[in-house]
Amino acid sequence: MNKQDLVRSAIERFEISRKDAVAMIDAVFEDIQSAVVMGEPVKIPGFGQFKVRDRAARMARNPATGEQVKVPAKRVFKFLPAKALKEAVMAKRRSGARKVAKAAVVRKAAGTRKAAARKGGARKKR
Repeated sequence: MNKQDLVRSAIERFEISRKDAVAMIDAVFEDIQSAVVMGEPVKIPGFGQFKVRDRAARMARNPATGEQVKVPAKRVFKFLPAKALKEAVMAKRRSGARKVAKAAVVRKAAGTRKAAARKGGARKKR
């Protein structure tokens, strides 16, 4: 999903003009950006939290040469998903994984039954 998809969704959901939808989406993003730049966390219940964290300077190793390199301190943007969002994503993933795993078990069981039938059939003929 991109910005245009969000605008289309806002137009359909709120029955507003395209101009108003673009203004609304832009305003939300600008408000989030300005708050995060100021160092304030932006918490959206059920969705997550946007915030900036300070990373201290540290020493790292160049993997090509093995040489020690100083990494300067910096500020990094971080998104922490809310519990509800994590659970929704994992529920979707699990349901897809269950279907795949169940299909694999069914295929394996069918293959085992066929092999047993072949073995059993060969023994009865002897």
